[in-house]
Amino acid sequence: MIGIDTNLLIRFLTNDDKIQAQYAAKLIEHNEIFISKSVLLETEWVLRYTYEFSSDVICKTFEKLLGLPRITVEDPSCIIKIMRWYSQGLDFADAMHLASSIEVTNEFATLDKTFIKRAKKMNINLITQE
Repeated sequence: MIGIDTNLLIRFLTNDDKIQAQYAAKLIEHNEIFISKSVLLETEWVLRYTYEFSSDVICKTFEKLLGLPRITVEDPSCIIKIMRWYSQGLDFADAMHLASSIEVTNEFATLDKTFIKRAKKMNINLITQE
């Protein structure tokens, strides 16, 4: 199994550099690939800020990626929660922090007003300053 870095994953997903994208595609198509949560987090950020992908496009892109037969992700049950919450409007990083924490803790605290507002809409209870 081969772990991959964000830059390789970005080349594979965007095909913005033909030579590097071909290398990435060949590597991914012919090997068992491991993608860590941190690589997914960084990839989402790069796709959103550098390539200006919408969250809907990123969600669909990740769903296709994670459905590939030779892809293994770190903590699959956590990734499922992250993807569900992200598709419902949570920020990807917030969803990752929450999903990663609730597997170990009973509660999650934040001061991020946007996170609190979005979580309330989804009936997710957070500890807040209010």
